[in-house]
Amino acid sequence: MRSVVYTTPGDSSVLELVDREVPEPAPGEVRVRVVVSGVNPTDWKARAGGTYGDALPFPEITPNQDGAGVLDAVGEGVEGLSVGDRVWLYMSAAGRPTGTAQEYTVVPAERVVPLQVGTSFDVGASLGVPAITAHRALTTHEHGPARLSPGTLDGKHVLVAGGAGAVGHAAIQLARWAGATVITTISSDGKAALATAAGAHHTVNYRSEDAAARIREIAPDGVDIVVEVSIPHNAGLVAEVLANHGVVSIYANNGGDEATLPIRPNMSVNARYQFLLLYTIGDEALSAAAEDITAALRDGVLAVGEDAGLPLVRFSLEDTAAAQDAVEGDTVGKVLIDVAPAEQREHH
Repeated sequence: MRSVVYTTPGDSSVLELVDREVPEPAPGEVRVRVVVSGVNPTDWKARAGGTYGDALPFPEITPNQDGAGVLDAVGEGVEGLSVGDRVWLYMSAAGRPTGTAQEYTVVPAERVVPLQVGTSFDVGASLGVPAITAHRALTTHEHGPARLSPGTLDGKHVLVAGGAGAVGHAAIQLARWAGATVITTISSDGKAALATAAGAHHTVNYRSEDAAARIREIAPDGVDIVVEVSIPHNAGLVAEVLANHGVVSIYANNGGDEATLPIRPNMSVNARYQFLLLYTIGDEALSAAAEDITAALRDGVLAVGEDAGLPLVRFSLEDTAAAQDAVEGDTVGKVLIDVAPAEQREHH
């Protein structure tokens, strides 16, 4: 099989396309024939040394956490999954050398989720990191739900910072599905159009208008949940618009590794700042997210593509380095790698 690997951390030039034996699943694992691999910021950051530093824990690593494909072999002791199942994968390379930038990958069965008929591999490869992160961000409110379904966020106002990104896109769709009024901050008319296509009720251009005043017009009592990509940049705005007992779910360090928070405004509303990282939220939160995402998919939520507010940017497996560079360069849209030949992919 064709596999993209790296043996030392560094820029994207450390990635190389090689031929490897098709792996066999161990007990508790399954093998998946990867059709589409999804690329996220975590993938290039890990490759650059952000996860392991200079000492890789494996002789070689295949990158990319997310993907979708067809279950190809089942290891001993695995129940509920069968050869031929269409599936999506998450955390494929978390603590393992087995990412999705290869034609076959072996993963623990608990990181494999059935992908229903009618949901494309493109959607499946776009779930994982963004959708699970978004789910967690929307379920950390002190008086809010731990699970998402229609009605669970009725009456809540959700502010999504950076609604044109993959996590923001998933957060808009999941929050609207759960009944929230969704506001998103954007920097251009083009990104506003994408956020609106994703389902945001309101878009606020933080460059051309008084964002805090506009958000307070929409939500006079403040916003209950903030899905935050850049707290170093947005700490002041967030403190101005939080509702009493509002929560700020921080899932990235865009804009810097340190932030300064105004104490008095946050104290006056009993604000909660919730940091989150997919890899350490625990199995209970992961499985809850996977179940709720599956329910959302049944309801036609989490679509991708320009019409759904998340343009698809495609690369071939041999261009995995360029795909990761595109994500590092903040390409608008979802970066996907076509691993299988065109006749084995579906685009609907």
